[in-house]
Amino acid sequence: MKQVDIFKALSNEARLQILEWLKEPDLHFTPHEGIDMNKTGVCVSQITDKLKMTQSTASHYLSMLLQVGLIKADRIGKFTYYKRNEDAINGIAEFLKLKR
Repeated sequence: MKQVDIFKALSNEARLQILEWLKEPDLHFTPHEGIDMNKTGVCVSQITDKLKMTQSTASHYLSMLLQVGLIKADRIGKFTYYKRNEDAINGIAEFLKLKR
């Protein structure tokens, strides 16, 4: 994915907030029964509730982050769980270090 697309996805406060929450999900969300949020991720409904936005808006934001590779999605039953893609995030950090 091109860096410019990644920075476009990061140019929204709510999307940045999602990435921050997903960094330490135990501090920001209550897990679904039997789900390890650090391993599996956080359900879209939990993110929607925390954002206080409609599910369509939250899903659009998650889709943008997913499309540029900053998060990963895992479908379990009727739920989709999202977690950060640490490799991609570290790659952006390295890119920024090289641009000094």
